[in-house]
Amino acid sequence: MQSTVSSSVPPAARKYRYYDFILVAFVTVLVCANLIGPGKAAQFELPILGTVVFGAGVLFFPIAFLFGDILTEVYGYAHDRRAVWCGFFALLFAAFMSLVVVNLTPAPGAHNTNLQSGLEIVFGNTWRIAAGSIIAFWCGSLVNAFVLAKLKIYTAGKYLWVRTIGSTAVGEAVDSTLFYFLAFYGIWPLKQIIAVVIAQYCIKTLWEILATPLTYRIVAFLKRKENEDYYDRNTNFTPFRVKV
Repeated sequence: MQSTVSSSVPPAARKYRYYDFILVAFVTVLVCANLIGPGKAAQFELPILGTVVFGAGVLFFPIAFLFGDILTEVYGYAHDRRAVWCGFFALLFAAFMSLVVVNLTPAPGAHNTNLQSGLEIVFGNTWRIAAGSIIAFWCGSLVNAFVLAKLKIYTAGKYLWVRTIGSTAVGEAVDSTLFYFLAFYGIWPLKQIIAVVIAQYCIKTLWEILATPLTYRIVAFLKRKENEDYYDRNTNFTPFRVKV
């Protein structure tokens, strides 16, 4: 069996079997979670806490952070940063497309008139949601990757759960706070925004904890198959770079 290589030399010239698949999945989850989910504030009842209000996107958005953890842990910060920029441009295009589609004059007929009203309700605030998503996601994801990369060196590659949960706790705090204030301040009551931010943060962090066994399996599989276990000892951590 081929052993996993622990490397700190930038692997820019290397070709990976699974990186592109993870990148595509990452961007898909990101776009769907940020455009479909956040516009709806849902709630459920808990025995002790009572009514908990949360953004519907919280059910799926943590998957993007899970992919981010995996990318940084296996391939290094630079590869995750590249994925973040791909997500950035995907969200930018989605916002532009939504703006164009909503503002096109609908064809005559009751169906098209009703459809236009629905599109305006669902996607009319997309530009603001996308702006909040882009800024919050960009900041939160890069903070998440930075913390995980540094913790990996500090722990000498041990205690993966500390890195994934710790980095997510920091990154999600940045992401959730920025997004909901940028996207919904002045639309939702301030009390509701704060409640959703707190619930969002707790649920996302809990999601990461529950997903830890799955993260371990995926990371172990990729490290073995890719023969890579990257350490960011000599990495340029500037966020303003796409090249790995």
